[in-house]
Amino acid sequence: MTDAPPYVRPPSAESLGQAPGRGRLIGRRILVVGGGQQVVDPATDPVGNGRAMALLFAREGAAVAVADRSRDAAQDTVNLIKGEGGAAWVIEADIAREADVSRMVDEATQALGGLDGLVLNVGIGVGGLGLAAIKADDWDQVLGVNLRGPMLCCREALPRMAEGSSIVFISSIAGLIAGSRLPAYDASKAALGGLMRHVALEGSRKGVRANIVAPGLVDTPLGRRATQGRPGRGTAPQFFGRQATGWEIAYAALFFMSDEAVYVTGQILAVDSGLTGIS
Repeated sequence: MTDAPPYVRPPSAESLGQAPGRGRLIGRRILVVGGGQQVVDPATDPVGNGRAMALLFAREGAAVAVADRSRDAAQDTVNLIKGEGGAAWVIEADIAREADVSRMVDEATQALGGLDGLVLNVGIGVGGLGLAAIKADDWDQVLGVNLRGPMLCCREALPRMAEGSSIVFISSIAGLIAGSRLPAYDASKAALGGLMRHVALEGSRKGVRANIVAPGLVDTPLGRRATQGRPGRGTAPQFFGRQATGWEIAYAALFFMSDEAVYVTGQILAVDSGLTGIS
């Protein structure tokens, strides 16, 4: 008797980025930090999380400021949005630099005419695998981008955000369970939960919500690059028989950004086919 083949969850129109907008963000002004995309293979690259979110928010009626440390990557996202008739602006900024963060929030607020949405889609993982291989400089670099950067963004943006705004942190299930073998990355993503809850507490004074989307394994250009360095990532078991798409992460962020989540704050949503809940 042979084992039955694993169930494969067929992608929906939303999974493929083919569903029409439904007007869920009309009038919203959103800054997407990390809205560009790294290039691994231009001919086959799927959409990344940041680009998918920026495109989806625009399709849903929002005006979007796309920030990235690569101006070209941000410009490509903006071109796609404008090609679909949306409104978008480019901002070049590296959130590891405090001055860049302040300027980025200034430029976004001015371009959009205000700010009522912020997405923090940033994260790096550098250094060797395991505690014995990590260097102090690598640790500092990872936490500087993955934790200090989002803190600076919230510090600068929260006072300027309109009542009822939403902040969405894009984290990782590496902050919930062990497995990446990158101690600094895991620690930074776990600590992001503490930062998010503090932001939710301060934001509650004017109805600003803060939540986390924690993706599992996602088929993005960055994910494919990670798999090149760690082939086991590409063969890890998935309850739905495949990795997520960037669009599926974007729809989770859309829920938190929309008024459908008006009574949800301080929460972590794992988009991982159940890896952290039923494995």
